Amino acid sequence: MKSLILCLSTFAMMLLTACTQEQVASKGFSLPKGDMEQGKRVFLEMQCMECHTVAGKDLEGEEWQSNQTKAISVQIGGERTQIQTYGNLVSSVINPSHRIARGYPLEEITGPDGQSKMRNYNDIMTITELIDLVTFLKSRYTLKVPVTEYPIYLHHG
Repeated sequence: MKSLILCLSTFAMMLLTACTQEQVASKGFSLPKGDMEQGKRVFLEMQCMECHTVAGKDLEGEEWQSNQTKAISVQIGGERTQIQTYGNLVSSVINPSHRIARGYPLEEITGPDGQSKMRNYNDIMTITELIDLVTFLKSRYTLKVPVTEYPIYLHHG
């Protein structure tokens, strides 16, 4: 009887340990801190301006002027009512079709297969460049807290 209890107790502890390890693993991963200035450089070198504009008054100058002949320019950054997470930005760079930008005609930002027209940089960009680029892109977003205005009700009594 004692050996049965000991076996069941050991099995239960193994299950609990496995659950704890799985919970930690499911929380994701974290990347080292990136360099925003290097991220700007990566954005320009990878020619992201061919299809994107970037919000921010500090990005004025000839190198930040978008190509006026392009049909579409998807904006990165600006005020948003939802937080743009680091993970979403990483996913957008390494898998651009995981979430297609809203507010643009689909035929202009996707191909006939419904996938994003964004070029695949996975074999071109280093991990350090990716980290720096995402750090730069993340800095372009600000959270806009929506304000709900309610009508004034007058009580007549």
